[in-house]
Amino acid sequence: MLDAIASRVVVLWGWRRLLLAFVAGAASALAMPPIDAFPVLFVTFPVLVWLIDGTLGRGRIRALAAAALIGWCFGFGYFLAGLWWVGYAFLVDADVFGWMLPFAVAALPAGLALFTAAATLVARIFWSAGPRRVFALALGVTLAEFARGHVFSGFPWNTFGYALTVTPMMMQAAAVFGAYGLTALAAFIFASPAALSGAGSRTARIAMPVIGLAVLGGLAGYGAVRLTQASDAMVRDLDLRIVQPAIRQAEKWKPENRNNIFTDYLTLSDAAASPEAVGVASADLLIWPESALPFVFDSEPAALPAIAALLPPGTTLVTGMQRLVRDASVPEGYRIYNAVMTIDEAGEITDVYDKAWLVPFGEFLPFQSLLESYGFRQLTQVVGGFSAGPGPKLLSVPGAPPVLPLVCYEIIFPRAFVSMDERPGWILNVTNDAWFGDSPGPWQHLRQARVRAVEEGLPVVRAANTGISAVIDPYGRFVKRLGLNVRGVIDSKLPEALPPTPFLTYGNWILIGLIGLFTLGALRRKTG
Repeated sequence: MLDAIASRVVVLWGWRRLLLAFVAGAASALAMPPIDAFPVLFVTFPVLVWLIDGTLGRGRIRALAAAALIGWCFGFGYFLAGLWWVGYAFLVDADVFGWMLPFAVAALPAGLALFTAAATLVARIFWSAGPRRVFALALGVTLAEFARGHVFSGFPWNTFGYALTVTPMMMQAAAVFGAYGLTALAAFIFASPAALSGAGSRTARIAMPVIGLAVLGGLAGYGAVRLTQASDAMVRDLDLRIVQPAIRQAEKWKPENRNNIFTDYLTLSDAAASPEAVGVASADLLIWPESALPFVFDSEPAALPAIAALLPPGTTLVTGMQRLVRDASVPEGYRIYNAVMTIDEAGEITDVYDKAWLVPFGEFLPFQSLLESYGFRQLTQVVGGFSAGPGPKLLSVPGAPPVLPLVCYEIIFPRAFVSMDERPGWILNVTNDAWFGDSPGPWQHLRQARVRAVEEGLPVVRAANTGISAVIDPYGRFVKRLGLNVRGVIDSKLPEALPPTPFLTYGNWILIGLIGLFTLGALRRKTG
């Protein structure tokens, strides 16, 4: 049966082959949040293997080009189906950006698909007719996905390894392998059934999926054991209050709404969420999301006194905020930063972090001055774009462990901000996922934040404008959370950090080991 299906796929040519690659890639997106139907990859990855099989015997250059085109179509389908929700951002100011929606929704997947084209090209270089071709595909996918996370500032959204993190038990392997290592294992595991068809001895063909299932079982077993030893310890004498105002992005920056929004933040921050938490007085640390207030902080002199009036003695506000710094060296005469600030009870700004990893086309334009001269603007419409901060830093918050602030999608980069030399006690991720409405985007963003917690062995506190705000322990489990588009607050303790994980200790050496293993497994006399 399987051989018959594989044979029909292998002989496809022309547009039928490319269409099947696109459909298989699009179906693969079902493995990502919020659907999490990861078993679909046991079908789509073997289809990709068989499509590459169809390039054998067609001449070296033609075969490599055909394999790359198959990979591009697979990737285009995957990223189009998994990232279509990016188009929501172009509808916030539809009069200005609406015309760009179809181009943006297609252009991002088309560009990211170049990495899957590279994956199948590398795989085809090592390809053979037998079971070893599974190693070849795993090698290509691993190298390409790692490159996708680093080239041109990187965009490792929905790397295939997240398919192996659908439950807290499965998520624990990230503490050893990290997201890229899980991607390497996922490519091998999900492609392994393809070895049941094709050349090679019956024993060798059966061995490959058996090994794949054993690896999957081993990851789940490790997770189960790790969770049985998990601690629920909390930092003593530290109470958090996270505010989720659920303000629609289209309403936030209207001038007539700014005072009401500020008042709403102050009111919600002091709301009696429960009999035990009577308001902001019950919190040591009040947390607002990214760009919380609809104005540049420095331009509103009444903001700090109002915040000082809100905060009781001993309470600190940590908030995302846009801040302006005068700078005569730039044409605009100032720089604007997407910042995280700490503000004490006296209304004094005590510490600041400026976002270092900016979103292309969202917070800045490549060739900013040139494109602005033609009337283009990034989605935030800040003239000159946001300026990038100098890099990661820890914020000092009275009564709390040192905190690593990450703004918005900075949280999606594995091991990019945390070092062993200056280890924080927790990660704060402030974000504004209101740009993407009620779509898969906020769920995918949340999953990546949970995996960062497991990788680093650090709790993650997430404050999101429209959600999903959450307190996440170092095992990726929810302590508390608020649903998408729910207005409210979270009152919670802060989980204690774990010792450095194997992933943090050894970094990418484990990934390099997997790449070496796949390379050795794929090396043999190639066919075609």
